[in-house]
Amino acid sequence: MAPSRLPEFVASLRSLCTDPTFTVKDVPAVFDAEALASIKRTIKSIPMTAMEMHEINRFGRLIVHDLPEFTELQRALTARVSGLVGEEAEPSYNFLCLYTRMGVCEPHLDAPSAKWTLDVCIDQSEPWPIHFSQIVPWPENGVELGDDWQTAIKSSPDFKFQSKVLTPGDGIVFSGSSQWHYRDPLPQTGAKSFCDLLFFHYIPKGTSELVKPR
Repeated sequence: MAPSRLPEFVASLRSLCTDPTFTVKDVPAVFDAEALASIKRTIKSIPMTAMEMHEINRFGRLIVHDLPEFTELQRALTARVSGLVGEEAEPSYNFLCLYTRMGVCEPHLDAPSAKWTLDVCIDQSEPWPIHFSQIVPWPENGVELGDDWQTAIKSSPDFKFQSKVLTPGDGIVFSGSSQWHYRDPLPQTGAKSFCDLLFFHYIPKGTSELVKPR
């Protein structure tokens, strides 16, 4: 134990905290029609055996992490994201998210390895709002919210939620580790209700070791 080093430890994590004045950024036309068509072809080429199935019951979605084609897209977007978040960022990881008609995303905060997220809509059966709180302190204070914690978060006036709706090709940048965010269940307009999203996660440049808990 080294209690005298506590201030140094706290200071070392400061880069993972988000400026409380940050607000969600709209990013129109992340991908044009040609790029979207190429991404959709890539998605169709992914075999089912490559899909991660562990979130199908809880979130109603299939996911694929760090596909090389999407990792290259993420690298190309780094400068744009850095400008939007007001600090130099570097890619952390990315994943393709294919929501089925059972899609839902409960309120949550992301790990520090996803301080910044560029969320891009690739295709959808209909608009599906995503809701964001204002910036909250990180690490969060671990307040006990009770059994009905989701309702407590969504209804709390302290979080000042706002909603965003994406259309294919457009995106939003937010700070997932410092903003509560969620999506209510995907509207059931038919058996083919769906939403395909690409999540590009970024961290402050030079913090790739810092964001690893070990």
